[in-house]
Amino acid sequence: MSSEQNTSLLKLDVTTFFISISSAAMMGLREGQKNLPLVRQNIELLELMKDKMKGNLTEAEGKLLEQLLFELRMRFVESSKG
Repeated sequence: MSSEQNTSLLKLDVTTFFISISSAAMMGLREGQKNLPLVRQNIELLELMKDKMKGNLTEAEGKLLEQLLFELRMRFVESSKG
């Protein structure tokens, strides 16, 4: 990879990691392309990260993770209904 390509990549931190997992889950909720097992797996991955990183997240990181989990769970339940 060239140095120009390296600078165009986002800095990977825990916030970016959480958003990346959440985005992958959201892709599994798209109409016509639902993949609920993928969504469930990504929710479980975020739950695992929450448990393993307890006490090691900043307040902002913890709030973001809680918000992402809440939103994904609600959308998962809604998508599972029909």
